Amino acid sequence: MNKHSEGTTASRYTSLAGIAVAALVVLGLTSVLQARFAMGEKPQSRAPLTVEGVTYQLQDSYKRADSYLGLISAGRKSTLGFEIAGTVSALPWREGSHVAKGEVIARLDDAALQARSRATRAELAQAESELELAQLKARRQRELRETGAVSREAFDETRLRAQALASRVDAVTAQLQSIEINIEKTQLRAPYSGVIADRFVHEGAVANPGTPVVHFIETAGREANIGVSVSRTSTLIPGNHYTLSLRGKSFSSKLLSVRPDVDPVTRVTTAVFSIPAEVTAVDGEPVSLILSEQVPLQGGWLPLSALLEGNRGLWTVLRLEQRDGKTVSVREAVEVIELRGDQAYVHGTLPAGSLVVASGVHRITPGTPVVVAGGR
Repeated sequence: MNKHSEGTTASRYTSLAGIAVAALVVLGLTSVLQARFAMGEKPQSRAPLTVEGVTYQLQDSYKRADSYLGLISAGRKSTLGFEIAGTVSALPWREGSHVAKGEVIARLDDAALQARSRATRAELAQAESELELAQLKARRQRELRETGAVSREAFDETRLRAQALASRVDAVTAQLQSIEINIEKTQLRAPYSGVIADRFVHEGAVANPGTPVVHFIETAGREANIGVSVSRTSTLIPGNHYTLSLRGKSFSSKLLSVRPDVDPVTRVTTAVFSIPAEVTAVDGEPVSLILSEQVPLQGGWLPLSALLEGNRGLWTVLRLEQRDGKTVSVREAVEVIELRGDQAYVHGTLPAGSLVVASGVHRITPGTPVVVAGGR
């Protein structure tokens, strides 16, 4: 026999010996277990899982909160400019500056108008002096005309000259008033208290009538323009207060009006709400209207952790019941109707008042015994 054959034979003997030893170990363990069972010992059973339960409260309807988005809008905003032409001599305000009603925003150079005003005042004084003299002369000639010392023609000439001078005084007075009005128009005043959002010219620029100088936004009287579906406008009553949400904070706001038309793009109508003075809001900032409605659909609220995804868009929950003196879980199918935070409004095959596993449903097999730690 060669060395290769001898090695193969030795390997076979070693394998057979290992199998024999393993068989003896199995037989020994079996004998030990049989002996323990014969003496009344039983294998230890697995302890039931501890779960938390939640009671399913059935109700006929639920409240749903709808949110409608809109924008904060200033009550008034205008692009202000001068009514007359001139050179801008002063514009001290910057963007974001607060200006009170009647305060001067910008000025034009009024040197030429002031000179015209002085010349016109002098002309008016001269015309008034000439008128006074003509009136005195007319009164004297009236007295002399009665005695025949003055001809009728001379008296008529003096009387009519006094009337002409009176008309001249009126004309010069009106001219002076026009100049004073233009001098006043060289000052661009705030029509209401507000903020300068933007300015378009600087000192030294020549402004023509109507040239935009500043964009001015009112600080008071802010409003919220919110698009609302036409189906919900019937529930909105002007004068009532509704809940608005701005930057995550809610506040009560009075409904001013609901527009009677529908936006051709968004297909919604606009509801206008007043913004309370104590609420800080910026023009163009987003704001939401929160409306709640009662939805007539039977169901109940359960935590999201109690839901387990099922088939065909349905979800399942584990209902707890007593069976043979033990608490076991039974699978029930539900449909999710509404989500609100970590809660879900569901309806399905769950009976009212059922105790449902609140969390950890993926660890539990239906039918296995469990221990309920608490309910809510």
